Amino acid sequence: MINKQKLKILRSLAHDRKPVIWIGQNGLTENVNEEIIKALDHHELVKIKLRVGDRDARDKVCTSICHESGAELIQKIGNTIVIYRRNENAPVIQF
Repeated sequence: MINKQKLKILRSLAHDRKPVIWIGQNGLTENVNEEIIKALDHHELVKIKLRVGDRDARDKVCTSICHESGAELIQKIGNTIVIYRRNENAPVIQF
């Protein structure tokens, strides 16, 4: 679990980033899930744009993404989420 201070730092780092992954009407496929895992390994902090329907559908996809990738949800604003997973071998973000 990320404490409030680290959460604030991660939100500020995510503010200027562009979405790395876009999830459309097909939802969370196996290929998209692999891309999310690769992006987390490389960047640690990833912004994802969700275009999957209503709020309930977005919440389900968001929960699935975090569960499948082992990442933590940092922020959710409208159709955009930010997730974080520390790369233990080569950390990119230093606290």
